[in-house]
Amino acid sequence: MILAAALLAGCVLTSRAQEVTKTGLNFGPLPAVGYSSDLGWHYGALTDIYWYGDGSTYPEYMWKANVEASWYSKGNSVYHAFFDSKYVIPGVRLSLDLSYFGNKTDNFYGFNGASSLYVPELDMISDGRGVYLMRRDIFRTALVLQGKFGDSHWGWAGGLSFYGIRTGHAENKSLDTASDVSLYDLYVKHDVIRKEEMEGGKHLEIKAGVVYDTRDHENNPTRGANLELYAYGSPDIISKHDNSYLKLAAHWKQFFPLVQDRLTLGYHLAYQGQLAGDTPFYMLQTIQTINLKQIRPEGLGSTCTVRGTVYNRLQGNSYAWSNIELRWSFARFRWINQNWVLATNPFFDMGKVVSPYREEQMKSLAGDKTVISKVDGKEYTAADFYTGNAEKLHMSAGAGLHIIMNQNFNINFELGKCLDANDGNIGINIGLNYIF
Repeated sequence: MILAAALLAGCVLTSRAQEVTKTGLNFGPLPAVGYSSDLGWHYGALTDIYWYGDGSTYPEYMWKANVEASWYSKGNSVYHAFFDSKYVIPGVRLSLDLSYFGNKTDNFYGFNGASSLYVPELDMISDGRGVYLMRRDIFRTALVLQGKFGDSHWGWAGGLSFYGIRTGHAENKSLDTASDVSLYDLYVKHDVIRKEEMEGGKHLEIKAGVVYDTRDHENNPTRGANLELYAYGSPDIISKHDNSYLKLAAHWKQFFPLVQDRLTLGYHLAYQGQLAGDTPFYMLQTIQTINLKQIRPEGLGSTCTVRGTVYNRLQGNSYAWSNIELRWSFARFRWINQNWVLATNPFFDMGKVVSPYREEQMKSLAGDKTVISKVDGKEYTAADFYTGNAEKLHMSAGAGLHIIMNQNFNINFELGKCLDANDGNIGINIGLNYIF
């Protein structure tokens, strides 16, 4: 419909150079109507607000704000506010985040990838039981500062975050509180999840590192590279559950123009691993980034990392993943005085746990013959949920459609297919931005 209107108006563009330069305020208001195969139907409202000033920095904005209030049909809620600018503090990029995620039925598939059994038929509430469900409410606030080293492409980054997380048994009117035993409950019983952390905790997290960036545009690049390398950690000074930790995160992204302004090959290599300490189970899936691309960056699995796999399927002390995609901007046009791009991105993702989490404690499940659930006459005991299998590479492939306004506001529709049934089947997501 948008493309047809642009064609009728005669505003088809062939390159970025023909775009109108944006000035002043620009809004991207949307009803938060979408779907995630992990979270269900999505409804509410969100908006991206951009200030381009006199247009001298376009397509880079002078500041951006994002606000969302929305809910998912599976019982989850999102309240989010974000601000980002390179110009409020001269020479320093400032990013602020304030978010709350209410997750009464969050997905939990265990630790260490292939060591944890995934049964698609159990991935639902059946007979009053939700084997792969738990509660995980998250309050998050963060401040990140970035600066340059002279006129080079290198820079520094540092930040401070606070997480207040509440965990426990899932809450849903369809669950039978008398008979429901989830994987979360099993892990608590066998001390895989320690008693002192089973209800969550509060953490102050510090990060510091270096950034290298030669991309032509951050949100819709066609050439260049970007490195983020930093350490982050938390001294356990608030909850005092003996959960201090120090980790290393590395992200390398590179983009190659195959056809100018039309076809770009991009890839992303990432690692997140533990250097010291003991991370509480409820912080394992937090994906650390310098520049926030997704409202809730978590994995490995689903929207932000290995698309198509079930949400947070792969958790461990350390993990690595990669994404490669071909971005084809097949239509460029101007409509309602905005610059639009329609793009598709066939992709291939893969990842694995490279350092396991509390594997010795997980082995204690092997002797527990308590029946947890039954599907089509087959009984599943606690012992079945620890397979003991060696970890392997988890892979998926798919494609997406992106509607991009002014090179920054990006609505995506992505579908991924797992290459192994033990990771899920088909994942669908409607959201914002490229994942890298």
